[in-house]
Amino acid sequence: MADVPAADRLDEEIAAYDRMRDDLERDHLGQWVVVRDERLFNAFDDFQDAADAAVRNFGRGPYLIRRVGASRVTQLPASVLYRPVASDD
Repeated sequence: MADVPAADRLDEEIAAYDRMRDDLERDHLGQWVVVRDERLFNAFDDFQDAADAAVRNFGRGPYLIRRVGASRVTQLPASVLYRPVASDD
């Protein structure tokens, strides 16, 4: 997967999320999930925890962080990089 452009990899993560949607909504409704390599990495109660874990485990990505059951999807341009603004570390 390393040679696949980041935008295409993100499309693959979104497609994987869509395939998992029914199970995710049953088991993790309202939680934030991290999808990486077309698999569920983990679920979290808030975005910051999901983002921190994603960065800690996967670096700059790409990976998908999405709130399960959210009716509206906000897509950011590829040029946007998430950076935590505060950390207890």
